[in-house]
Amino acid sequence: MVAPFSSKFRLITVSGKIAVGTTTLSKNLVHVLNWKHINFGALQREFDRKNGINENKQGASSRTDAHERQMEAMGQKMLEQDKNIVYEAWLSGFLARQQHDVLRVLLYCSHDDIRVDRVSNRESISIIEAKNWLRQRENENIRKWQKLYGKYDFWDPKYFNLIIDTYKTGPMETLGKVLDKLGFRHK
Repeated sequence: MVAPFSSKFRLITVSGKIAVGTTTLSKNLVHVLNWKHINFGALQREFDRKNGINENKQGASSRTDAHERQMEAMGQKMLEQDKNIVYEAWLSGFLARQQHDVLRVLLYCSHDDIRVDRVSNRESISIIEAKNWLRQRENENIRKWQKLYGKYDFWDPKYFNLIIDTYKTGPMETLGKVLDKLGFRHK
């Protein structure tokens, strides 16, 4: 059991594109803080499976605008009301940009070849397939979201309190940076 600690942040968002380490960081935070983990990517994949959508071949364009807005509304409600949650989603930091009591973390990997390798290994697909999968899903999602929400750069550093390059930091160092920003001290 983790001793309670005081922080000006009641919730953490973890944002980033594919294969930058958002799930690893989120799981590590949940382990240390004993907070709830909401992974919107997992919720979308569950929806996709139920609706016969192959996430490796299709992205946000295969879902209706109404579904995307429903997911956004669910996330927005959490961002405004909940606490002690690690909220992992591509757009979570962007959606929380007006919430000053939410720690908005952006992960990125400055070397796309590392992201491609991570996807190739994780999904057991070739490097070429991984490159195409990354490009297709990211471009498709960005087009859809810009259509719905406006011509934003959803990962603009100005929306985040903490930005970490996971090419330069490993999982434990990344976790440590977030815990430091939270003001967490292990007892």
